[in-house]
Amino acid sequence: MGNETCSLSNSILLLLIFLTLFSSTNAGDIVVYWGQNEREGSLTETCNTGLYKIVNIAFLSIFGNGRKPQLNLAGHCNPLSNNGCKSLSIDIKNCQKKGIIIILSIGGGVNGYSLSSNEDARNVGDYIWNNFLGGKSFSRPLGDAVLDGVDFDIEVGGGEVFYIELARRLFQSQHGGNKKVYLTAAPQCPFPDQNLKSALSTGLFDYVWVQFYNNGPCQFDSSNPNKFQKSWNQWVSTIKVSKIYVGVPASVSSASSGFVPTRVLISQVLPFVKRSGKYGGVMLWDRFADEQNGYGRIIKASV
Repeated sequence: MGNETCSLSNSILLLLIFLTLFSSTNAGDIVVYWGQNEREGSLTETCNTGLYKIVNIAFLSIFGNGRKPQLNLAGHCNPLSNNGCKSLSIDIKNCQKKGIIIILSIGGGVNGYSLSSNEDARNVGDYIWNNFLGGKSFSRPLGDAVLDGVDFDIEVGGGEVFYIELARRLFQSQHGGNKKVYLTAAPQCPFPDQNLKSALSTGLFDYVWVQFYNNGPCQFDSSNPNKFQKSWNQWVSTIKVSKIYVGVPASVSSASSGFVPTRVLISQVLPFVKRSGKYGGVMLWDRFADEQNGYGRIIKASV
């Protein structure tokens, strides 16, 4: 009886070890966009929640084609005032001390940016490197904090083919610094994304969070999950990237369509996407919606 008990205990222990190893290799992170609603709280408060591994500061919404690059962080700060948004440097460093990756998201859903040539792309890349990453400038909009990377959220504008050169410029620039520069992207789920297909073909991107919302043909629908599953499989089997994330709105009101209730995400979406070795986690749009709805808090243990 003693030997049987010991053997049973050992079996249970081995099972627990196996389950722990399995769950850890299958674990993902939550990514969130911050910056488009002053009621979402500060960047420091966002990082202090412990919910997110990556925070995208949104957006550098004006750039390219001879325009002077400019941030738009809604009501958080006024980039055109004397102090601009430089006070955010403290928040950025607070987050980075916690091991959270802070990325500048460029683009967004409003007209104001485009690329007109490879030279234009290189100029934009040099500006981003010198003003937000490891380069030097007297006019760094976010102060002396050094961000961890750049997110391509290219939804409008023109010059799709020139984003290849922008990605290359940023990738090459990191060799002049002392830290890795993450390149990420937020394509729409219809494959291939018409604004990012060329850039994503370079193999230079680390992470991609696909927007599975505002796109009926490929967003998740419980009555027809096949369309989402087909789209997900196409993304993970085609794009040369280490991790791909499921992008979802954090509330019904934060997107025109594509909201997935937390219980459905946990029971139907995550078990399917976790089969892929490229699964990275969940991207939420955005922090304000998540703060209001508690979406990230509910799904975190399952991601």
